Amino acid sequence: MELTEIMSDALLYPFQNIKALVLYLILGIILGISIAGLVVALAASYAAENVLAILGTGVLGVIIALILSFIISGYQLDIVKFGINRDPGAPGIDIIRQFVNGFKLFIVQIVYYLIPIIIGAILAIFFQNWLSSIINFIIAIIFGLAAIMGQCRLAKSEDMAHALAIGDAIGDISRVGIVKLLVFIILMMIIAVILATIMIFVARWNNIIGGILIGILGVYFSFFVSRATGLLYSNV
Repeated sequence: MELTEIMSDALLYPFQNIKALVLYLILGIILGISIAGLVVALAASYAAENVLAILGTGVLGVIIALILSFIISGYQLDIVKFGINRDPGAPGIDIIRQFVNGFKLFIVQIVYYLIPIIIGAILAIFFQNWLSSIINFIIAIIFGLAAIMGQCRLAKSEDMAHALAIGDAIGDISRVGIVKLLVFIILMMIIAVILATIMIFVARWNNIIGGILIGILGVYFSFFVSRATGLLYSNV
């Protein structure tokens, strides 16, 4: 698919799947409430100078936040998969499978972003600062694009080994088209800036409406990016 087709499809996709959008929004609200509850509980425990309560609340809050984050990430992967298959529908909630896939994505992203850091540290030992900086920048771009391919490979197969086939993921960059990928990322950034500008403007006018808009547009943008990413990979 051409980028114009991808963008037009992805922009309309959330409006064509309102039910799924609402489900995803509810997950986000629950995550937000759990994080807010964690902050309040930690503050209360700290005020009471109860170390055990602080540790217990902190650990429990982090566990709950991670579980919800993994479920949300797994749901995003399903949206990517629907895009890869060019399916106009949207996924439902499948908590266990989406939690597992979200955890897999967490591991995959750590691997793709950790490798450039390790390579950069090694290069810094053997090369001058300016040369290692240039090489690190190029490597970071390659692995950043490969991470997107790894996400798509995981969404398509639900197989972490398939997603972590780094050589194949880098090969997918050329199959999608590196220029196409870079233009895609730039377009995503432009749209993100536009949405952020709208949210800031509304928030300054009215905090309550601004807060609601931030939640809605945040979910919309997440849907949009996931759908567009799947469509981008659909020709591979």
